[in-house]
Amino acid sequence: MRQLILDTETTGLDPKLGHRIIEIGVVELVDRRPTGRNLHVYCDPEREIDAGATQVHGKTWDDLRDKPKFADVAGEFLAFAQGAQWIIHNAPFDVGFLDAEFARAKHPACAVVYASLIDTLALARDAFPGKRNNLDALCERMGVSNALRTLHGALLDAQLLAEVYLAMTRGQDSLTIDMGTTTAHRDAGQGARLPLAGRVPLPVLSPTAAELAAHDAYLEALERDTEGRCVWLHLPAAA
Repeated sequence: MRQLILDTETTGLDPKLGHRIIEIGVVELVDRRPTGRNLHVYCDPEREIDAGATQVHGKTWDDLRDKPKFADVAGEFLAFAQGAQWIIHNAPFDVGFLDAEFARAKHPACAVVYASLIDTLALARDAFPGKRNNLDALCERMGVSNALRTLHGALLDAQLLAEVYLAMTRGQDSLTIDMGTTTAHRDAGQGARLPLAGRVPLPVLSPTAAELAAHDAYLEALERDTEGRCVWLHLPAAA
C-alpha cells in the first residue's frame, strides 16, 4: 500500500477568508516503510501572512515572493499524490486549504485525488481521550524525538507524523511485516515464523534437588491448608 504523510503551512487559519498555502511537505510510505521519496515545496501566497501564523512557522511574505505560485506546483503535487492513501493530522484543516487552492487553479478536489484519507488527530482522540493530542504531545507519548522542531515546518512535521502514525498503529500485523512475512501469511492471519535453521536453541534448566524438595514441601502444606484439595498432588502421574 502506498501512503503519503502530508502537512501544509498557511498564511492564516481560514481559506474562506482568502488565506493561502505557503508550504507543502509530503513523505511517502510503501507497505508502512519510508521510501525516501518526499515532496517539499514553498509557494508565494500572493498576500501578507498573519502575524500569528508567522509566529508558528517563521515565514513572512518577503521570504516567499521569489517562490512559485501554487498553480505552478499543483501539477507536480497531483502527480505525486494521485491514488495514494493520505494521512494528515487534523485533516479537515489541510484538506480545506488544498481544496481551495485546487479550485482556484481549476483542479479537482482532494477527494478525487486520494484513494482514502486518515486523520491522525481523530485516531489519537479515540486512543487517548481527554489528553493533549497535538503533534508535540504525540511525539512525547510515542517516544519520537522532536528536538529539531523549534518552529513548524511542513516537511519536518510530515516526517515526525510518519513516525508517530507508525507507532500509533503498530499492532500484531505490523510485527509480521517488520519480520518479513509474506503477503500470504499476513492474509491468513498467521504470525511470523523463523526458519528452523535460524532458530536459537532455548536452554532447558532442570530444578535442583533443593528446589524440588522445597516445591514438594509447599504442595504438602497447601494440601493441609485446603483439607486435601491441592489439585497438583492429585493429577495423574503421566500429566
